[in-house]
Amino acid sequence: MVPLSWYLVLAAALFSLGLYGALSRRNAIAVLMGVELILNAVNINLVAFNRFIVPAAVNGQIFALFVLAVAAAEAAVGLALIIAIYRTRNTVNLEDADLMKG
Repeated sequence: MVPLSWYLVLAAALFSLGLYGALSRRNAIAVLMGVELILNAVNINLVAFNRFIVPAAVNGQIFALFVLAVAAAEAAVGLALIIAIYRTRNTVNLEDADLMKG
């Protein structure tokens, strides 16, 4: 049986990579990928804690499904916004996509 600490280390590594990717990238698609890594790290924590605290219940899995639904909606809306910005500005660079400038 894999101990809980291994799952937590994996989730911490995914969260760290996602946070670094979301904060350090200029490309909007790379920022969205970083946010997806952060949400997947949360899912790992939810399922791991559920498995080790109350193995008979499925609360962690249900919460993980809700997080997956939110992540899918976030990806769809985010990609739609990126496509709209690309059509008007011809760039996906977040620094160049300032819509308040003429």
